[in-house]
Amino acid sequence: MGSGKSTVGPLVAARLGWRFVDMDNVIVAEAGMAISDFFAQHGETAFRARERETIARLVGEDELVLALGGGAIEDEATRELLCTGAGTLLAHLEVTLETTLLRCAGTEQVRPVLADEANLRARYERRLPLYRSGHVTIHADALPPEDVAEAVVRAAGINLD
Repeated sequence: MGSGKSTVGPLVAARLGWRFVDMDNVIVAEAGMAISDFFAQHGETAFRARERETIARLVGEDELVLALGGGAIEDEATRELLCTGAGTLLAHLEVTLETTLLRCAGTEQVRPVLADEANLRARYERRLPLYRSGHVTIHADALPPEDVAEAVVRAAGINLD
């Protein structure tokens, strides 16, 4: 949350001539309800299962930039798929918790987790080593989105010349 994936992902996709997909939007469209409503009605376990199945379906597509929700990395099977899948590059856009809070200020209505900073901090610290287990970490706190996108493209090793 607040790392820039929804901004950087489309930039990466445009540079590569690929398609950009935001996982949260796919799940909302397929479930016919907001993620918060899905959590309330079905629980986190059901959401993570649906998320894992959707990622498994999409990760096999060619020329796709996929932005994941922050909790996807906590599911071991999802993490394994993303880290070992043929042709995948799991890029972690790392920002400090302070940057997250600054970037997400004013969105507490749609991101209720922001209201509980102690819980948010614990979640951040629990997930950080999992994010770092991906293929590349890009420190995105002070970089403009275009520079972050360029770093992702370079990390993918795709020659655009």
